[in-house]
Formats: sequence, C-alpha cells, structure tokens
Amino acid sequence: MKRHSFKLILTGLILFFSACKNEFLEEEPIGSINEKTLATRSGINGVLIGAYSLLDGVGATGGGIWSSPTVMASIASDDAHVGTEPNGLLASYEAYTHDPTTSSTNEKWQFLYAAVQRANDVLRLLPKVTGLSADEVTQLQAEARFLRAVYHFEAAKHWRNVPYLDETITYDAGNYNVSNTDPIWPKIEADFQFAADNLTPTKADVGRANKWAAKAFMAKVYLFQHKYTEAKPLLADIIANGVTANGKKYALTEQYFDNFRTDKKHGPEAVFTVQMSVYDRANGANGNGADMYNGPFGGPPSCCYGWLQPSFDLVNAYQTDPNTGLPLMDTYDKTPVKHDQGISSSAAFTPHTGTLDPRLDWNVGRRGIPYLDWGLHPGMAWIRQQNTGGPYSVIKNIAWQARIATDRENANTNNPYNMIRFADVLLWAAEVEVEVGSLAQAETYVNQIRARAANPAGFVKKYIDNAAPLKGFTNEPAANYKVGLYNGQFVQKGQEFARQAVRFERRLELALEHHRFFDLQRYDKGTGFMATLLNKYLNYEASVPNYFNQDYMKGAFFTKGKNELYPIPQAQIDLSMKDGQPTLKQNPGY
Repeated sequence: MKRHSFKLILTGLILFFSACKNEFLEEEPIGSINEKTLATRSGINGVLIGAYSLLDGVGATGGGIWSSPTVMASIASDDAHVGTEPNGLLASYEAYTHDPTTSSTNEKWQFLYAAVQRANDVLRLLPKVTGLSADEVTQLQAEARFLRAVYHFEAAKHWRNVPYLDETITYDAGNYNVSNTDPIWPKIEADFQFAADNLTPTKADVGRANKWAAKAFMAKVYLFQHKYTEAKPLLADIIANGVTANGKKYALTEQYFDNFRTDKKHGPEAVFTVQMSVYDRANGANGNGADMYNGPFGGPPSCCYGWLQPSFDLVNAYQTDPNTGLPLMDTYDKTPVKHDQGISSSAAFTPHTGTLDPRLDWNVGRRGIPYLDWGLHPGMAWIRQQNTGGPYSVIKNIAWQARIATDRENANTNNPYNMIRFADVLLWAAEVEVEVGSLAQAETYVNQIRARAANPAGFVKKYIDNAAPLKGFTNEPAANYKVGLYNGQFVQKGQEFARQAVRFERRLELALEHHRFFDLQRYDKGTGFMATLLNKYLNYEASVPNYFNQDYMKGAFFTKGKNELYPIPQAQIDLSMKDGQPTLKQNPGY
C-alpha cells in the first residue's frame, strides 16, 4: 500500500534508480533499459530529452487534453467557451463547479509531478555517468533544473500550495510524503537562477533552454509574486541583450501571425518554444493536439472537435476608436461586434463595419472573413452546438491548407507552442514599469506591440477568389482595421489608466495562447478583481440572445477567495497520509 501510495502521489515516477537487493532481480532482463545502459553520454541525454518531451502535455500518467494548457487557462477565463457538446468535465471549469474530486484536475497533478520526476531522474543519474566534461555536466544539470522549475511553476500557478520535490525525494529514502505548506517560490527561483547562471546563451538544438529563457521564466516568477523591483533590471537585461536558442537577437517578428506559422516559428520572438512533430511514427501523439482540436468542428481545418471557442467579450475587445485607433477599454461591451449567432450559413450576412484591431482576425474565425487559406468562415456550417460555444472559431496554430500534407496528422499539428515569446516579455516589462511608477517607459513598451499591429503589411487580406482560396490574397484588408499608438496618455491619465491599458494590451496580443486565467489570477492580489471581472463577463455572455441556454451555465458564478486557485485533488490528499494525517492541505473554499 505504501508503494502504491508513493507511485500515485508522485504521479508515476520512473524508478530506474531505486536500489534493488533481491537476488532474483539482479539479472538484467533482455531488452530492458537499466541504469548501466543510461549512465552514458547518449543515455543521460536520452533521459533529459524524455523530460523535455512532457512539455507538450502527453507521454506520462495523466497526459492528454487535460494536461494541455487549454482548459484550465482559456475556457476558465473570459477568452473562450467550451466548443463541443457540454459534458461534466469541460463544463465544470467554465461554470466553476469543479471540485477536489474532478478527475481531470487529478490527472493534471499526476502529469506535472511525473514531469518533475523525469527532471529529477537526470540529476540522480548524472553523478554516475562517466566520460563527460565538466561543461557537459553543468549544462545537463542546468537544463534539468530548468525543466524541474518549469513543471513546478505550472503546478504553483494552478494550485499555488504545492509540494516541491527534488532529486533527494525517493521511495527508498521514505521521504516521499512531502507537505504543500512550505513556500515553493524560493525553490523555483533557485532552480531558475542556477539555470540562468550556467546555461549557455545558444544551443545546438533549437528546442533546448538557454540562459535567456531561464531569465525570462525567473522574471515571470517574480511577477507572480509581485516582486517588481527584482523583475525590472532582469527584464531590461533580457530586452537589451537576450537571444534565442539559435542565436537571434530578441525582437518582435515583422508580422504578428509569423509567431503562429510552423515555417516561421523559430524566429527572433521565440523565447521558449515547446517543440511538436507529426509523421514521426507516433501517429500524431507528439503533435500540438490541444490547439489543433480547437479548430472549427466540421470544417476542413479540423477532423473532430472545437474544444474552445472564442467568447463574445473577447471579440468585442478588439474594437478601436475610429478617430484614434486606440482600444475602447471602458465601452467595448456597449457596442458589440456584429455576429451571426443563430443565423444560418445560407442567410445573408454582412460582417462588422466598424474599426477593429487586425489581431482579431488572426486570432478568431468569424463569419465572412478569410480563415487562413481555407476559405471564408461561413459561420454555423462550421460550428456544432452554436448555442453553447458561440459563432466564433480559434485560428492560432491551425494548419494552413497549403501545408496540410506535412503539418497535420490525425488532428495534431507540428506547430510548436510559444510558452514565452518576446511580446510577452515586453508586456511584463510594461507591467513592471507601471507598478514602479515609470509610466512613460511602460507606454513605450506597449507602443512597440501596437506599432506592429498597426502595420498594414500584417493585416488579414481578402482572397483573389473566394471560391478558390489557394489562389492567394489581394492587398485589400479583409475588414476595417485601424490601430493607433498612445501619445502621452499613460502620464497624463495616471497609473490606474496605464495599468488598465497594459492589461488590456496583453489580452489583445496574447489572446487564446492560454495565459489569460493566470494573468487575472496574478492581477487579483486578494482584491476580488478576478471575481468581479469574470462574473461581469458571465452575465454579459448570458445576455446574448440564443446563447448560454445550456443547463450547465445557469447560475454560473466565480467565488472570490476560492476559484482563483484550483482544488488540491482529493485523491492526492487521501494518498498523502503520514502518521494518520494527510501531509497535503486543501486550498481555501474547497
């Protein structure tokens, strides 16, 4: 029972390294992978690659759609709704009715700690490997600690109060029932600091972590603790001197959507990117299934489901002032973007004619607008259960029709996922500058983001022939796009305006990249900001005619002081017993 408990609480650990003294087990089985085999240069690198491989959310206990970032970061925010038929698991996150027994929450926990264990396996094995140079040992150790910190950070974002497991936690040592009551941030910081101090600036493999990726994650950890003075010089250093793993100076890509095209993914904006692959004999399992499945149901880009459909509120947020091109931060929900909710695809429909931020149509598929090179989005014909998910579809990371033979396998795309990109870093820096009082500098950072959005070269364009989208695009914008820059408003209107503007810009720039829930969590600081915003959002979406009439959304409510964090899985609490008491403590409200 103890051994069973250990395996579950640490989520399927890879126990290559436990001492085994039973004589009948000393003979190595034919074809087995053992410590002797792994204690080589190629073996240790294989174990490290195994730790990297779980960044895509599959490959260990609990892996799959629930271990992708989609559900807990996007559906649970104001960015999107459940896009397929409602069921207990998906619906519970959108309606905030999930509880400690919700199975997918436990799966997420299991998976993240399986990933932590893979990083720890590298550190346990490393002292036994011969023939490595001192530099090789340091790089392997630094990459393993980087990954251990990434996985612990993901756990801390979801539950905040989580156990930290290093390479000394083993079954043999009997120390595996680790409490979640000790602060985890200092330990995550220590791992990222070691990585930042020791990783090289560039790597032979583009998917490996470099020094600057570690510094970027450290800055993000600081922001989650509201340690703005510590984050400020670090972010300035990253912006001034940082380079990608393949040696490109950090910069915004020329066009916004270059960040989401497979053939341009490893450009100057790639701070840390999760690698994906298809047609590698894994039947698509190593591809970006979570984002691909967010394509429109029944339409060419997807074979199966639309896990996630953009919300009305998100689309409305992309409206701009027709005179200045600035966002309508306080009034965007008063004049909603025209949509085709409840309108048949065969009925006449004219898209919204007001001014819009062009990033909308790179993020969201909407009626009458080109959907990459697949054709005009026809609305209801591509949407199942429109009354549940709404009339919109996700575009980011969907495979282009012209590349479908190489980009997609079994609804999985080889499009890498941007865990951190340079726009992210600039907006963190703007957030920090607002909080420390440097409003003009914050505005400068935000304007860098907006200037790219304002460039007509990056607008979605109309097709040469709507009936044959593969013929290409004209130079005519697909909608009435207008984006303007701020011109001193941050200083003129003060800190609260600047804070709102930075947060709003972050939503526009990073929509549906699975950051939104945790951004709101970070902004909250115990004030109730998150609850107020999300309950207002729920009320607004419920007011849209012919929408939100599913039973699971009736009475949906975000509870302050509870729903900012996810519940510690009850299964893990039950398995954490030591001397008759659980070592894991439940989060407030559950």
